[in-house]
Amino acid sequence: MRTALVIGTGLIGTSIALALAGRGVTVHLMDHDPQQARTAAALGAGTDDPPAGPVDLAIVAVPPAHVAATLAGVLRDGAARAALDVASVKGGPRRELEALGVDLSAYIGTHPMSGREKSGPLAATDNLFEGRPWVLTPTRDTDTEVLNVALELVSLCRAVPVVMDADAHDRAVALVSHMPHLLASLVAARLEHAEESAVRLSGQGIRDVTRIAASEPRMWMDILAANPGPVADLLSEVAADLDDTVRALRALQSSDQEKRLGGGLAVEGVLRRGNAGQSRVPGKHGSAPASYESVVVLIGDEPGQLARIFADADRAGVNIEDVRIEHATGRQEGLVQLMVVPAAMPALIVALRERGWSLRQ
Repeated sequence: MRTALVIGTGLIGTSIALALAGRGVTVHLMDHDPQQARTAAALGAGTDDPPAGPVDLAIVAVPPAHVAATLAGVLRDGAARAALDVASVKGGPRRELEALGVDLSAYIGTHPMSGREKSGPLAATDNLFEGRPWVLTPTRDTDTEVLNVALELVSLCRAVPVVMDADAHDRAVALVSHMPHLLASLVAARLEHAEESAVRLSGQGIRDVTRIAASEPRMWMDILAANPGPVADLLSEVAADLDDTVRALRALQSSDQEKRLGGGLAVEGVLRRGNAGQSRVPGKHGSAPASYESVVVLIGDEPGQLARIFADADRAGVNIEDVRIEHATGRQEGLVQLMVVPAAMPALIVALRERGWSLRQ
C-alpha cells in the first residue's frame, strides 16, 4: 500500500491516517468539515489535498448513517482500487449498498475495536489500535486482493485481524459494547441530581462503571440507531433480571424469614452469575483471564511518582500486569493498585518498602 484516502477525520479516521503516514503511506484526508481535515493534516496525518488519481485504499470513517452513501460514491467514481469502512455496525451498511446496486467486489466491511471517550482529530493517536481486535467481514463477493489490502491496513495499524460474519458481528458488539454503554449512561444519570455529599463519596467502582458514559451522545446516537434491534433484545433481558432483583431485594425487607431467605438466595445468584460472566472476559493479550494479587501504594500527586514505582518494580524483577489509580478526595495524593502474579507479590512488597514507599494492605 502506497496511497490511501481517509474520508472522515474524527478520532478513528485520524488515528488510522497517523498510523499509515507514520509507516510511509501517502495519506489524503477528506471531511465534510474542511477545517477538521486541515487539523488532522497539521497533526501529521497526511495532506488535505485531493489525490491525483485512484488510491490503493479508501477508508470511510464517517457516522454509520452516512457510510453506504459515501462508499457508493467512492466505488462508482473509481476513487480507489479497494474500499472499506470502519463503522461499528456492519450488516446495515452492507444491505444499503446492495440496495443501491453497487458492485461490492472492491469493498469489505471492517470495525477496529478501539476508541476513546473523546472524539475529533485532536484525540487521535497513531497507536490507538495497537494490539486491539480489528474485525473484517468479507463475503463471497469480496475480491481476494481487497481482503489482502484490508489485512495490510490492520497490520500497519498493529492491530489483530478477526474475521466474522457481519450480522454476527453486530450481535457481538451489541453485547460487549453498545448495551454496556447504555447501562453505564443509565447508572451515571442517577448521579445528575444526587446530593453533592453523596457524589463526593465516589470511589473507583463508580468511576469504572460510568467511565464510558462520558462519550459524545450524538456519536452514540448514530451507533445505536444503526444497531437498535440486538441492543433492545439484550436490554429486555437485563430489564427482566432487574425486575427479578428488585423483587428479591424487597423480599429482604420482609418480616417473613422465608421470604428473606429466598430474596437473599436470588440476589446472591445474580452476583454469582456476574462472577461467571466476568471470568469469561479475555485477559492479557486475549488469553484466558489470570488471577492477580494487588499491592496498594500511597503516592503523592506530583510528577515522576508512577515512573519511580515502575522503576523500583523493574529493579526487583517484577512485571506489573495492570495498574489502577484512585485519587483521594480533597487531598493531593492517591492510591495506586499494582496487579502482579501471586508469586511476585512478596518480592514486590519487600522492594517497595526498602525504597520507602508507604503500602496499604
